Amino acid sequence: MTLYRNQLDPTRIPAHIAIIMDGNGRWAKERGEKRSFGHQAGAETVHRIAEEAARLGVKYLTLYTFSTENWNRPVDEVTALMALLMESIEEEIFMKNNISFQIVGNLKQLPDEVRDKLLQCVKNTSANTGMCLVLALSYSSKWELTEAVKQITQEVVEGKIKVDEITDHTIDRHLATNFMPNPDLLIRTGGEIRLSNYLLWQCAYSELYFCDTFWPDFGEEELCKAICDYQRRERRFGKTSEQILK
Repeated sequence: MTLYRNQLDPTRIPAHIAIIMDGNGRWAKERGEKRSFGHQAGAETVHRIAEEAARLGVKYLTLYTFSTENWNRPVDEVTALMALLMESIEEEIFMKNNISFQIVGNLKQLPDEVRDKLLQCVKNTSANTGMCLVLALSYSSKWELTEAVKQITQEVVEGKIKVDEITDHTIDRHLATNFMPNPDLLIRTGGEIRLSNYLLWQCAYSELYFCDTFWPDFGEEELCKAICDYQRRERRFGKTSEQILK
């Protein structure tokens, strides 16, 4: 597990990494198992990757855990995923690694016991000062942007803000992710090349990394490989190379 990790520049670790954890079901199917078996293996990968990201100095790790569209999956799979969430949120791992915990998404859709446990973990880890692990849960960018528009519109109606005062920073402040910077690097596992309604506003200038590895097989070395790829890129944010070098 040292090949890519030894190549990393510790001064250029992305502050915020977002991951679309894809491939659990296909990983299980290849092994003749049910999709729930893949989700269980994927939960174990979350623990490994979170610990490695914290060790590397990543400040925020945001994981696309369950989209608003995922509620349309078969009832038994959704039920199993909710049960897995209850089982896999282990505060011991957060405390051992000084990791705080946050959630972004439409929490009203979650079962009461799942929501209560997650919010309790948010509270219990709030004093931790290391990496922040964020679950995008019952989340989609369309939901998030719709909610932001509603909030801003209400403020206009109440006279708190004028229409011509609305800027991109206004939208930033009303997003569910307003407590953290935009992702520097977005990783998608599983071979698909799309963003799937995930952090669309926030990833306007994120570096994108796609790999064929199914999420349960995505290990620490794969994470370091993605970061190495990120460190080889020039981030210009609309400027020229000459401007960046000044």
